[in-house]
Amino acid sequence: MGRAARIARRSFLIGSAALAGGVAFGTYLVVRDPENPLEASAGPGEVPITPYVLLDATGVTLITPRAELGQGATSVLAALLAEEMDLDWRAIRTLHGPPSPAYWNGVVAGEGLPIAATDDSYLAQAGRGIGAAAAKVLGLQITGGSSTVPDAYDKMRAAGAVARATLLRAAAAETGIDAGDLRTEAGQVVLPDGTALPYGALAGRVAETDLPDRVALKDPDDWRLLGKSFPGLALRDKVTGRARYGIDFYLPEMVHAAIRQPPWPDATIGNLDDSAARAVRGVSDVLQVGGSVAVIASGTYPAMKAAKLLRIDWTAPSGPREDSGDTQARLTAAFTGDARDSRLRDDGDVDDALAAAAEPWDAEYFVPYLAHAPLEPMSATAQLANGKLRIWTSTQVPLMLRDKAAESLEISPEDVEVTVLTGGGSFGRRLELDYALQAVRIAPHAEGRPVKLTWTREEDMTHDFPRPAAVARARGAVDDGGIGALDLAIAAPSTAASQMGRLGYPAMGPDVAIVAGAWDQPFAIPALRVTGYRATETVGVSSWRSVGASANAFFHESAFDELAHAAGADPLEERLRLCSDPASARVLEAVAELSGWGTDLPAGHGRGLAFCLSFGVPTAQVVEVATTPRGLRLVAGYAVSEIGRVLNPDNVANQMQGGMAWGLGHAMFAKLTYRDGVPEQDNFDSYRALRLPQCPPITTRALETSDHIRGIGEPGVPPAAPALGNAIFAATGQRIRALPFADHVTFA
Repeated sequence: MGRAARIARRSFLIGSAALAGGVAFGTYLVVRDPENPLEASAGPGEVPITPYVLLDATGVTLITPRAELGQGATSVLAALLAEEMDLDWRAIRTLHGPPSPAYWNGVVAGEGLPIAATDDSYLAQAGRGIGAAAAKVLGLQITGGSSTVPDAYDKMRAAGAVARATLLRAAAAETGIDAGDLRTEAGQVVLPDGTALPYGALAGRVAETDLPDRVALKDPDDWRLLGKSFPGLALRDKVTGRARYGIDFYLPEMVHAAIRQPPWPDATIGNLDDSAARAVRGVSDVLQVGGSVAVIASGTYPAMKAAKLLRIDWTAPSGPREDSGDTQARLTAAFTGDARDSRLRDDGDVDDALAAAAEPWDAEYFVPYLAHAPLEPMSATAQLANGKLRIWTSTQVPLMLRDKAAESLEISPEDVEVTVLTGGGSFGRRLELDYALQAVRIAPHAEGRPVKLTWTREEDMTHDFPRPAAVARARGAVDDGGIGALDLAIAAPSTAASQMGRLGYPAMGPDVAIVAGAWDQPFAIPALRVTGYRATETVGVSSWRSVGASANAFFHESAFDELAHAAGADPLEERLRLCSDPASARVLEAVAELSGWGTDLPAGHGRGLAFCLSFGVPTAQVVEVATTPRGLRLVAGYAVSEIGRVLNPDNVANQMQGGMAWGLGHAMFAKLTYRDGVPEQDNFDSYRALRLPQCPPITTRALETSDHIRGIGEPGVPPAAPALGNAIFAATGQRIRALPFADHVTFA
């Protein structure tokens, strides 16, 4: 029998808030249940059992309130509910649901805290409890940080279980048969004589039925759906081309908009000549939107054509402008002065160990800015009519969008309706609100009609908030055939301060992202120090798939590999010798077995190993490369992660492969460079991505030996770059310390 979960009445699932959360925010605030947002919007005959389950005469609709961006969020959330409710997977109906504090994310808040994932002490658990409590009190509805599954695992199962128990109660009242003699199967309550009552037929009774205070969750051994591979809900539509994304959204009466944005964030419009734009057939208006200029037209094509014809003189910004020729020097300047942001790891006496070393080692590493560059550019549709605002877009922060949109038009948040659409990729870009708020500000000029704003690819690429560039200085020493000391200093602008600043909120305390994936690695190097330095921001930066770990794993694992070779140690054996976390050690052993680590390779081949613990997930990867007359060829990739429990093996494998391929492609080719503050790459011809013929076959394995439930969307990215760099060294003897690798070697 599964463990019991306590349920609120018809409002929300209380769950267990850590005592520290109650102390920090007041117990009442922490256990108080947000209103069920489905109650206000329910139509005739619709019965909201919980905020996640809506019943009517035609059946059940499941609310899956995390953005679907290609990572499978909708399907896995629906499966958690469907498993407990005994629903027929072939007949599942889902909605994203409205923006609401009821859909708070209690896991993502913990990612920004300086608590190592391997730390299960009372203080660490209390700290995570405070983060979860803060998320609930603040109503933090967000998709990100690989938090969808760990946040939903208990919450959604409990919601499904209480819905099933309520349906059984309703069926008992309807038939006079004791609920204990009833069972559920494929969306029906089955009577002892085999008669089946579809859930929808019980909607009226359910509306009159009290919810149970406690329910028992299924034992995983009894799962019928979870733990086995099941097709994603949108798989058929994606394969057949029928899937619809935000950019495909259409209403018969809508008009369309395109936009020209300034080359620099704080530039303003000095002079505007819109005569040529207004002469384009189908154009109805040209207007200024903040510091940008928008065109409204009958279609996307005339709007974009007219936007290109705008003649705009932009005033120069007063602040410093990014120039890629100076980026590395500017970042390293943060190592002097008072720019130190954190020192979250300081084991042993690093200074003494380095001073005593016969041959101290040092190196400097660099990673460039990286664009999000999702295949679907930014788009949003907005309609202002009769004082009510409606927004249709793909966003990872719908509640925040609702409130900021209301603030922008000076209306009440209750007068704003947000419909979240499927996104064609994001990688963190749709955490931002800029594109949607532009549509909101255009809407009052559309005479009550919905207006869809679509960015061109060039606008999308040149007005991104990229992954920050970063630099690391590493010093180390070997001792008795192994690594004895490592001093890692990392400088980067603050992602948290940049993102929060655009929303008008302060970012308090150190930015853990500057050192994430470096300070929290489970290796007991005798003398280890990791220090973060906050560099001056010249480009607005944002969260990018795996955030700080995407850069810091390259720094940490490249330095580790260099020191292991300097010590004459095998890189795998040295990691295992120093590994202080059993789950991480199992991952390293598994990837060694999977990849054949230590076995002979043909001449000109080399294997590279890298590890990173990010988002609570230990991940190890091996890359094999070969030298050819046409350049380096990636022969094979291997990835092993420990996520605690695999809910859908196919999707987990897809995410592991996709994360590694994403990391490899960016490490090989990608960089966003600036000249006089303006990005030089504006499309995929200049911002190179991994092509299918260059992607190696990637073999994956997901371990289930941990008690923790984790997400897998991001952890596959960080080890890819250092694994490839270490493989290049193994094959060629060339040690590359700055990305992308294509600046230094040729790939076949």
